[in-house]
Amino acid sequence: MTLADHPTTAPTPATYGAVLGSRHVVRLLGGTLTGRLPNGMVPVGLVLWITGGGGSLAFAGLLAALYGLASGLSQPVKGRLMDRYGQTRVSAPAVLLNSSCLAALPWLGAGGHPAAVTTVVGLAGLVTPPLEAGLRALWPAVLPDLGRRRVVQALDTGSQGLLYIAGPLLASWLATAYGPDTALTATAALGLVGTAVVLTAAPSRTWRPAAADGAAGSGRLMSVGLVLLFNALAGTGFALGAMNVWAAGMASTHGLAMLSGVLPAAFSTGSFLGGLVYARRAWPGTTTTQLITTSALFLLGWVPLLVQPGPRTAIALTVLPGLFLTLIITNGFHTVDALAPASRTTEAYAWLILSVGTGQAAGTALAGALAERPHVLAALPAAGAATALIILTLARRKLGPGRRPGRHRRPRHHQPHHVNPPLLEGDTRMAVRTEWQIVHSCGHEITHDLSDRPADKRAGFARWLGGRDCTDCWKAARDSDNVAKEEWLAAKRAEEQQAALAWAEQFEMPPLEGPERALAWGERSRFQLVTTAYTALVTEGTWDEADWSALEEKIRTVTRAGWWIDQRDADGTDLPELLDAATANDRGTENPFR
Repeated sequence: MTLADHPTTAPTPATYGAVLGSRHVVRLLGGTLTGRLPNGMVPVGLVLWITGGGGSLAFAGLLAALYGLASGLSQPVKGRLMDRYGQTRVSAPAVLLNSSCLAALPWLGAGGHPAAVTTVVGLAGLVTPPLEAGLRALWPAVLPDLGRRRVVQALDTGSQGLLYIAGPLLASWLATAYGPDTALTATAALGLVGTAVVLTAAPSRTWRPAAADGAAGSGRLMSVGLVLLFNALAGTGFALGAMNVWAAGMASTHGLAMLSGVLPAAFSTGSFLGGLVYARRAWPGTTTTQLITTSALFLLGWVPLLVQPGPRTAIALTVLPGLFLTLIITNGFHTVDALAPASRTTEAYAWLILSVGTGQAAGTALAGALAERPHVLAALPAAGAATALIILTLARRKLGPGRRPGRHRRPRHHQPHHVNPPLLEGDTRMAVRTEWQIVHSCGHEITHDLSDRPADKRAGFARWLGGRDCTDCWKAARDSDNVAKEEWLAAKRAEEQQAALAWAEQFEMPPLEGPERALAWGERSRFQLVTTAYTALVTEGTWDEADWSALEEKIRTVTRAGWWIDQRDADGTDLPELLDAATANDRGTENPFR
């Protein structure tokens, strides 16, 4: 029996309670959603502000489009700057300028000089803080566990659609109740507060991108796979833009103005629900397979709407394609993780966001030009979805991490031993760093000198430190509640030991060898590392059952408890290479093969 025969032995997906209860998650997610709420408020606020001051609807629409276009086109530049200089040095001045521009509009007045108003609105759009891309870059540090990160990313993506429901409603209510000037001022304040909540959190303050070739933000970004992915997601965005115009057309056809808002709301509700369902369990197949499958389902969801159903039926059917939007975007971000260099992830995320936004603008423009043809208008969302599916299908071999391993995976077949050649005179290669800036789970930031540890053990030990309180907080907690801690720790160890023994018996793992006091610890370490490796390589990775079965036979050969204890902080993806490096002293004397 192998783990591949029973994939349920992999760690179960994290629950929403566990994810939202993790340190910093609610603050970062809530702050980002609040800071991005102006994205949905500004267009409506500008239209009500200009028309309320006697200006033309055409000029108001131009300003709203300018703000969105400037915000979208500047995303990659801001992402690149963030990868080089960190989040605070980019988003802090950006949000100050953005909020100042929005707050200055009431001072200029809706009847002010059109050139001045246009300049201020355009500048406000250019300096919108890149909160969405920045948040995506923070999740790996905040939630190292893949299961929890999967849940929070789905929640993040699914909740975005709700912003474009709540934002316009809030802007309309403020403008009606207190005046358009107040609506713009409140919009500026919300952006400032939300961004401040994110930037003052420890993960954002201390975040730095991984360096490539010694420089943060360097390394070649674009590859064939990424270009094809971005073009495919532009097709998905096209479907969204066309849907909004189709909804307005349905409202005009049936004489129900509310449909122009209800239909997009139904779609966004479906997107949110789809994200909740998706995050609840681990789905089969690689990220590429999931991306193509969900794109196909997204296309199928639009097909029933081609027959121009009645209002109530249309509302119910619009939920169907919405169910799969979050899955497409989430898997799109996972694909970016695999293909983009680690030093430019924020910029890569920004390009993905821009791709969807550009496609959405194109869909809106074309649908607007064809608004007098209802049947053609109804077919445009499906056309955008079909375009995305065709590109993804043709690009399948370029998207998988097996073709170009990302920073979280290794090649699936051969794990070569890397031998560092001796340094020659003039060799400028950088040594592995010895000082690590650690943000502990208690929130304290401390610099640790790890020079006394082998170079290949420092990264794992740094991650271990980041998951624990600093020394002072740990001692304080120990002194204040030492007995309760010991009881909790004993119960936790007993639970882990029972799970490890049941797992070893189920999969016929040989007993470990070594000092009596190390055996239980070794059993737990082996269980945790092997199940983590299965999740990373098979459930989340590209390995199949045959690959895992071969590795599992190697696992059985290593029976020294001390070896498994030494590897307890290793990444699951490193297990094949670690097993190859095990010596004869680490392997048992009995034949472990069945």
